Amino acid sequence: MESHHRRSNASSVRSHKPTRPIALEDDSTKASDALPLPLYLTNAVFFTLFFSAVYFLLCRWREKIRSSTPLHVVTFSEIGAILASVASFIYLLGFFGIDFVQSLVLRPSADVWASEEDEVGNEVLIRNEDTRKVPCGQALDRSLRSLPPSVPIVTAEKVYDEMPVTVMTEEDEEIIRSVVTGITPSYSLESKLGYCKRAAAIRREALQRLTGKSLFGLPLDGFDYESILGQCCEMPVGYVQIPVGIAGPLLLNGREYSVPMATTEGCLVASTNRGCKAIHLSGGATSVLLRDGMTRAPVVRFGTAKRAADLKLYLEDPENFETLAVVFNRSSRFARLQGIKCAIVGKNLYLRFSCFTGDAMGMNMVSKGVQNVLDFLQSDFPDMDVIGISGNFCSDKKPAAVNWIEGRGKSVVCEAIIKDDVVRKVLKTSVESLVELNMLKNLTGSAMAGALGGFNAHASNIVSAVFIATGQDPAQNVESSHCITMMEAVNDGKDLHVSVTMPSIEVGTVGGGTQLASQSACLNLLGVKGASKESPGANSRLLASIVAGAVLAGELSLMSALAAGQLVNSHMKYNRSSKDVSKAASS
Repeated sequence: MESHHRRSNASSVRSHKPTRPIALEDDSTKASDALPLPLYLTNAVFFTLFFSAVYFLLCRWREKIRSSTPLHVVTFSEIGAILASVASFIYLLGFFGIDFVQSLVLRPSADVWASEEDEVGNEVLIRNEDTRKVPCGQALDRSLRSLPPSVPIVTAEKVYDEMPVTVMTEEDEEIIRSVVTGITPSYSLESKLGYCKRAAAIRREALQRLTGKSLFGLPLDGFDYESILGQCCEMPVGYVQIPVGIAGPLLLNGREYSVPMATTEGCLVASTNRGCKAIHLSGGATSVLLRDGMTRAPVVRFGTAKRAADLKLYLEDPENFETLAVVFNRSSRFARLQGIKCAIVGKNLYLRFSCFTGDAMGMNMVSKGVQNVLDFLQSDFPDMDVIGISGNFCSDKKPAAVNWIEGRGKSVVCEAIIKDDVVRKVLKTSVESLVELNMLKNLTGSAMAGALGGFNAHASNIVSAVFIATGQDPAQNVESSHCITMMEAVNDGKDLHVSVTMPSIEVGTVGGGTQLASQSACLNLLGVKGASKESPGANSRLLASIVAGAVLAGELSLMSALAAGQLVNSHMKYNRSSKDVSKAASS
């Protein structure tokens, strides 16, 4: 049974993994060789026959109408004309029939699609076809070679293991060969073809031939490739499926939210959901937005440290701020400069701009504003050399103390008081155990490890899951997961006060991945889709509060599992498949 299963899997892979196709000109024997006339003469005969028969029938029918003769009364010549028109039409409908049959006869069978065991043979075939002298990814933009003026073969669909595989047309095959040989750059397919999904399919096929590796399992159909063009991803060959679970309802500031979480980690959604239940039964959580400002910090250099200090004093002078704010705010109708913090290292100066960005996460917005200010300063400081628009004093996508102290994006604190009976019945632990564990793990243990913003149990788990589901930049999980979790006994030691303080949650509800269909649906579920019409920035601020509330639920549940000794058991229950692998293999 096991060997049969392996063979079936191998055949499945073989049906999806392309090797070098057999070109029409490679085979000396053709179906058209059986014809008494050359192929082009045969086609001309059928064209003439079809139009002659149709013309004859039209003339005959016109005479019948004039003489009031019933149309169904036909002569032998009319019967012959009808048969001739039908036969020639069938031939033409088959798109020059012999060519169509020939393409089917010479199309590679499933046995040509190689499995892993045939990889050595594939490499030989690919090497024989790959005669390019330069790499495929070179920045060489040549136009596509002229194609034969014949009409392309109608694209068909075949299904292997319930997965649609597009049968390429002759024109697609020509383009694939052009990409494989390096004549056409892969990155230029969208602009040359004007159809993003077709470009992705051709790029995918070319990649399989170049690498000799199958992309079976990576879906291609069911995605809008036009929606990512020029903004989300370049040179796509498919998309990755990540399941989305729902935790909640999360009762936050008097409103309930169902929190979407995209993750492949078992137990994460279930644990966060338990935390939401504990918060809900205790009356809900409260969140407060402390700051809202995205940052960008260019680095500039002068000839002397004194000149760098001159610019620092100029930028920090309140009298100059109004002028700089006007220049900065020209970049967008939502951009509002909040402040500039400077740091000198020798003759180098780092300028950390902070600005309000509305409902956008705001990296591009603040960068454009910073560029405006630098251009403005160049007239008064002509000796200023701009080294980079970002000097890492921002700091973006890296753990940094400046974000932990000063904040970046949205700074949020979220708290809840969990009742004693909820701690015991829902969380299966005690207030005293949670307080002690939090002090020794999240505070003391993190300090011993030299943590930077990591005084929590697993804030990044929840942040990443919500970020992916709602179209945020997953890399900004780094600073967005800065969090300190606090727990203490209140109400004479009976109840638990729990809070999370997150100084740099970087989210937006417009731009980037938030515009994609799936991510937009998750934002709509939370009621924060798009820009707020009533108050600019309200949707992104609410999303940051929801992220903090979900983190609070996740922290509460995981800490309870640790305190009660349930972590291993819960992960064995939710993070391991319960399927009998041996039975699945035998079936």
